[in-house]
Amino acid sequence: MLEELKNPRQAALRAPGPARRFGWIIVRLIAAFLFLSVAQVVIYKFVPVPTTLTMLMDENPVTKDWTPLEDIDRDMVDAVISGEDGKFCLHNGFDHAAMMQAFKRNQKGGRIRGGSTISQQTAKNVFLWQGGGYLRKGLEAWYTVLIETIWGKRRIMEVYLNVAETGIGTYGVEAGAQRYYGKSARKLSAVEAARIAAVLPLPKKREVKGAGGFTRRHGNVIARRVSVVKNEALDACVYR
Repeated sequence: MLEELKNPRQAALRAPGPARRFGWIIVRLIAAFLFLSVAQVVIYKFVPVPTTLTMLMDENPVTKDWTPLEDIDRDMVDAVISGEDGKFCLHNGFDHAAMMQAFKRNQKGGRIRGGSTISQQTAKNVFLWQGGGYLRKGLEAWYTVLIETIWGKRRIMEVYLNVAETGIGTYGVEAGAQRYYGKSARKLSAVEAARIAAVLPLPKKREVKGAGGFTRRHGNVIARRVSVVKNEALDACVYR
């Protein structure tokens, strides 16, 4: 201390500069984010997700009803695998072939299409916000790795079926089943499950009941594929 008072110039040279202090702040922020993100994922492995940013930002009254996977008909699980992510049980959270195909299609113009898996959609819906951008996509990739590692496929499917938007202000397949069919998701038929799965990409624009055009045709295709998913054990990671 006395030496620093006698030699203020040398003390100033040894003191960390603004760049170094800024660097330490960034390192600490990153460390805090890593810790908190892992803690979030560990908690939600056991605790139902209470709400999401998408729900909080929804201008419509929100209806949701958390339902354990065992109380959701298997046809509903197979319908979303058929309609959203046929390789759900085969990939590690990322379907690189689908992502490349989506990239090539988007280069040609027209409506932007994604190649997101159910795991990626779950990571986005639970922990992040809707919309694009490199930051959001980067965080989505990080959370996807975490839930694949910590949750496993069965929990990912359970959470997805409870937070996915199934209609205007309607979240989760239980709320969707009650809204459209007046029954529990446990009692859905393959056709009913397929129609709910068909609206998942655009839940605010597509209709489950009275659907026509593409939505109706897409729902019929999904319904026919439900038995294929089951027979070929494409849902084996969910029903072991």
